[in-house]
Amino acid sequence: MRIFVVDAFTDQPFRGNPAGVCLLEEAADERWMQLVAAEMRHSETAFVRPLESGGHELRWFTPAVEVRLCGHATLATAHVLFTEGIADPDESAEFHTKSGVLTVKSTARGLEMDFPAVPAARMEEPPGGLAAGLGVEPEWVACNAQNDVLAVVADAETVRDLEPDLALLGTIDARGVCVTAPAADADPEDFVSRFFAPAVGIEEDPVTGSAHCMLAPYWAKRLGRTSLTGRQVSAREGVVGVTLREDRVILSGRAVTLLRGDLLV
Repeated sequence: MRIFVVDAFTDQPFRGNPAGVCLLEEAADERWMQLVAAEMRHSETAFVRPLESGGHELRWFTPAVEVRLCGHATLATAHVLFTEGIADPDESAEFHTKSGVLTVKSTARGLEMDFPAVPAARMEEPPGGLAAGLGVEPEWVACNAQNDVLAVVADAETVRDLEPDLALLGTIDARGVCVTAPAADADPEDFVSRFFAPAVGIEEDPVTGSAHCMLAPYWAKRLGRTSLTGRQVSAREGVVGVTLREDRVILSGRAVTLLRGDLLV
């Protein structure tokens, strides 16, 4: 079967967030998919197969666990289906996932994904070990239904300079910790972020589409605009466009195929 590596949320190779994309012809054993994801060692590997009823089933695995929602691997999967002639780029690709039906369409601005908004609610008591794990005291802390912690800090420089204690962050009862701040005045983006998820086998995710389903409602409310641009300032960096539409978020970005191959087992 065919397998790909795609750099998502970027128009340049070796930037953005790499994802594995495995094209299945029929349903696969869950244990086998987990082993493939562990072998690929990307933050997520997507497994996609056509459904008789139309559309595709899509599942995502980190090297350690299956996750319910993943933005960059969805973007990567749609990119593969469109560029390999498996799906018509003039029509939306429809994915049936554990987070419901997700659609992706190709536009002049790149790929646009229709995802559920997952706003975060303020926590009265931040998780123990959060400030020590980040090495900075957040100004505001919240958590969402995906069990992601949102930590807001003062400025973009603080986000870029973080050197977290990943072992300590891994003890927090959360899928991941997203740290965010306003972009610098000279930057074209509106906000910056980084995402750490050692508890699910990802020390730092380079660009996290699903986290922007939480970032979009926060920054839309704070900045008074529904269309924004975020830059995830990991070492690889990537740009994610977000548009908040009631309880949905339109995530937009580009992708580059880096590798095509055959999976032999």
